[in-house]
Amino acid sequence: MSPPLPKTAVAFLLVVSLSTKANAATDVHSDSAKPNVVIVITDDQGYGDVAFTGNPAIKTPNIDALARQGTLLNNFHVDPTCAPTRSALMTGRYSDRVGVWHTVQGRSMLRRREITMANIFADNGYATGMFGKWHLGDCYPYRPEDRGFQHCVYHQAGGVGQAPDYWGNDYFDDTYLVNGKHQRFEGYCTDVWFEQGMQFIEANQDRPFFAYIATNAPHGPYFCPTEYSDPYEGNPDVSLAEFYGMITNVDDNLAKLMKLLDDKELAKNTILVFMTDNGTAGGLRNGRGYDGGMRGAKNSEYEGGHRVPFIIRWPDGKIEAGKKIEQLTAHIDILPTFIDLCDLKAPEIEFDGSNLRELLYTDGEQWDERTLIVESQRVVTPIKWRKSAVMTDRWRLVNGTELYDLDADPKQTNDLASEYPKVTKRLRGEYDQFWDDVSREHDLTSYIVIGSDRSPIVSLCSHDWLIDRSPPWNQKHIRNGDVAEESFWAIEVERDGEYEISLRRWPVEADKGINDGTYGKAFHYKRARLQIADIDETKDIPPGAKEVTFRVSLKKGITQLAPTFIGPDLTATPYYAYVTHRPKTGWQTPSGMGIPVYDPNYGRVPPQMKMK
Repeated sequence: MSPPLPKTAVAFLLVVSLSTKANAATDVHSDSAKPNVVIVITDDQGYGDVAFTGNPAIKTPNIDALARQGTLLNNFHVDPTCAPTRSALMTGRYSDRVGVWHTVQGRSMLRRREITMANIFADNGYATGMFGKWHLGDCYPYRPEDRGFQHCVYHQAGGVGQAPDYWGNDYFDDTYLVNGKHQRFEGYCTDVWFEQGMQFIEANQDRPFFAYIATNAPHGPYFCPTEYSDPYEGNPDVSLAEFYGMITNVDDNLAKLMKLLDDKELAKNTILVFMTDNGTAGGLRNGRGYDGGMRGAKNSEYEGGHRVPFIIRWPDGKIEAGKKIEQLTAHIDILPTFIDLCDLKAPEIEFDGSNLRELLYTDGEQWDERTLIVESQRVVTPIKWRKSAVMTDRWRLVNGTELYDLDADPKQTNDLASEYPKVTKRLRGEYDQFWDDVSREHDLTSYIVIGSDRSPIVSLCSHDWLIDRSPPWNQKHIRNGDVAEESFWAIEVERDGEYEISLRRWPVEADKGINDGTYGKAFHYKRARLQIADIDETKDIPPGAKEVTFRVSLKKGITQLAPTFIGPDLTATPYYAYVTHRPKTGWQTPSGMGIPVYDPNYGRVPPQMKMK
């Protein structure tokens, strides 16, 4: 486990007191039942990918209606990529601080010490459920069910169909995890997430609930039912018909959710949030699409990479309909705000975010200007100034050298660093303080735990490989299909004992031999080598073998699991490894792991319903 968080006196770090600013507005919750909370967060949908921000082609009537019914945080910022945003939203703390500054390579696992939004709601008697994309750790102790969510239906990794996800998932009739066990579903992925979320709401309508509906749409690959993509075909204002169709499908599902809340008489005392996790990924292509009046897109340090829509509606809480808040706000503000609005008891947490009550309930004239920072690191060890933006209400300092006046230049075309050297110096100083604080723990690694009864079988995948076994870490990005000789998984052995480690090229549900070429290139590996702790063993790979299993005796502690497949022409790290401390005959099979075998004929959706 990571060491406890050190105290800090850095000036910009905002320690949120639950009473601070609470008296600045009328108390709206003291004599009423605690409000329910529903967050809908989409993936890779930018500020310009809704109609109410000016997009002339997209159809989002229900998101637009929600914007009229609630308050819009119109200068709201997240990280430029998905896992970092989710870590900051869940904790109220900078992603750099909580260990999530990448989407792979072990840097998407939220550190064990962090207290999540779900932990706090659950501790206050709420039913907690998450549906869709988690992306803060696929293995114990980082899974959503380990972080305060009592009911979970989700895909693995950062997107449906990525290597850690169930083999063969393609958005239609997929297999997802339900509280840790695989279950097949019929229907389109976004429909499934909303349906499961609404079932959870109905089941818990007589108690306060927190539902986190996190769609993978409109993240690529851009698979979409044709009933949603066809209306956009041939429109010169549309970047990609499937991307737009996926968003309209989200919009239709939001309508169903809002109707359910109305029908169950839950809408008035439910805090309903709609937001997205970073700038657009598919909304700008070949000179087509709508940029929201900003420069940049997903993964960019410019405004279009991290400014996103955020709508909050709560009728009983007197959240003003149609209000726009133009002051700088961010994902790190949401948890401290919920703690106040919902009157929650919480442990003392050194939040980087602020309670937004004053902005929600007043004209904000007493709100102090602030400085916030977002980055897009996407490397194993963060690099100072890399793809960074230091933000105030007016200014943006980009990468430490470019200065933009957002009031006069929202497209960030005119660099004013030489004209305003004092502003540049001040914002550089703010970043220096931020960096000096968070970088002290950049060398910490989050370890996947084996040997816990909460996870009898641990499924390891290449997305969590680390490269180069000693710092400084190699910065190579692992993508599906890459081969890396010196890869390893960072492991914490929870207890002394006998362990079995099964190495595979294909995931267990694919049920194919190590050298099988059904789903890709056939290899000719001859031997499997296991290196972990002080153990170094090699076994022959029998013809047709699907796995090679080693039984080893391990001591409690931190180590590295570094296996390889060895062939005459290639030595490479297995893409998958399965570990158990409860070895029994046949556990390495799909049935032994409780995973349905992938059936390419399963499903009812014809190929023409997927992206061309």
